[in-house]
Amino acid sequence: MIIDDDPDVRQVLAGAVKSAGHEARSAGTLQIAMDTAGSFNCEAVFLDLSLPDGHGLDALTWFQELMSFPEVIIITGKGDPAGAELALNKGAFDFLEKPASIAEVTLTLVRALEYREARLRRSREGLIKRSGIVGSCSALVRCLQDLSQAAATGNSLLIFGETGTGKELFAKAVHDNSPRAGHDFVVVDCSALSRGVMESTLFGHVRGAFTGASDNFSGLVALSNKGTLFLDEIGELDLDMQKKFLRVLEEKKFRPVGASREVYSDFRLVCATNRDLEAMAQRGEFRQDLLYRIRMQKCTLPPLRERREDIPELCTHFLEETAGQLKASPKEMYPEVLEIFSAYEWPGNVRELKNALEQAAAAAQDEPMLHRRHLPLHLRVSLLKDSLSGQQEDKGVLSSDFSPLGQSDIPEWKTFKTQVVEAAEERYFHDLYAHTGGRIKEMARLANLTQSRVYSLINKYKLR
Repeated sequence: MIIDDDPDVRQVLAGAVKSAGHEARSAGTLQIAMDTAGSFNCEAVFLDLSLPDGHGLDALTWFQELMSFPEVIIITGKGDPAGAELALNKGAFDFLEKPASIAEVTLTLVRALEYREARLRRSREGLIKRSGIVGSCSALVRCLQDLSQAAATGNSLLIFGETGTGKELFAKAVHDNSPRAGHDFVVVDCSALSRGVMESTLFGHVRGAFTGASDNFSGLVALSNKGTLFLDEIGELDLDMQKKFLRVLEEKKFRPVGASREVYSDFRLVCATNRDLEAMAQRGEFRQDLLYRIRMQKCTLPPLRERREDIPELCTHFLEETAGQLKASPKEMYPEVLEIFSAYEWPGNVRELKNALEQAAAAAQDEPMLHRRHLPLHLRVSLLKDSLSGQQEDKGVLSSDFSPLGQSDIPEWKTFKTQVVEAAEERYFHDLYAHTGGRIKEMARLANLTQSRVYSLINKYKLR
């Protein structure tokens, strides 16, 4: 599928695709592309960023979620590196800058199709061990693809994500899917270590090296030999420790505190952070050379608010997990309780969701169903405030105390009717979005509209 508003570009790309032995279909707008993309086995999409009816970035995920799971190749004009970077962060395969040569187009397409086939084969064969990772939304699927790629190499991996998104769980999955799975997975929480004990904790010490060192200690880097060393919140390391660890990472050798000889450790490094290390490096708070070494591969985990469609599955998983710990039958949730979970913003992400379910299950005691009353008080209060705030702010044409005759300039009936219809439409789709957790297919089914129409309304009322 070729999506570009320039007919000359569409013609050139279509010629290159057909010369490579593939069928090509073209569209000049997002709307036309969305109406036709699901009618054939679309294996790749050439997507322009600037289109008459929207920005290509806004539709990127929609195309990735097609049943044929196509690879998306971004077409970008000169001077738009930011758009290309955002597209790659969202999972685009690659980008082409206009004007692109036939050879460049063909090679990019061939590589995209090869990658897609390998990705689908791994998925069919079920080669990825999830290690407790739950969900199936497109954002998480892309992370699992990154996981599969990272696990196959020995390169350092940097995992970025907000607090509570499951960075340690993801790091463990990388280890479990790697050739080092039979050895130790060693976790170091850099934020929990004070400067005075960090060096000895990582590199070990010999007896008598300092007050309290009554025995030899190997250190966590030595313990991770042939396995994986996971540095959680690596942004908390001070500059002096960053310098020392950079040398260890490059040479795989280190000297325990007080020792006269160096120790060798063959470890694979996985790091995680919720901080902008690039910005820290520019401010001189993080070593640029260390940043280059730890992010040879990178993965960004989505916050829970961007994967609301996974909330029902996560709830079921955590309720079953809690029941197993209590040796009881799993509790179920009333639909209105699930609606609350889907509407909440979850600033603490999956970790907060798990804690909320554990608290609710404990509050329910022997009751088999979770009610609103069982939910943590802070969650119910937050949603109540949002609801009341929304009611107070709703002074539009659907408000019960609104009258067109109360305005200084009384609108014509046709104008007023249009305002009422648009206000009702916005409220309907706002509530529908919250009810379905933003799942476009489900919204389209309930509203009896096409997915492309639902997508355009989501953009119109800025529901995302």
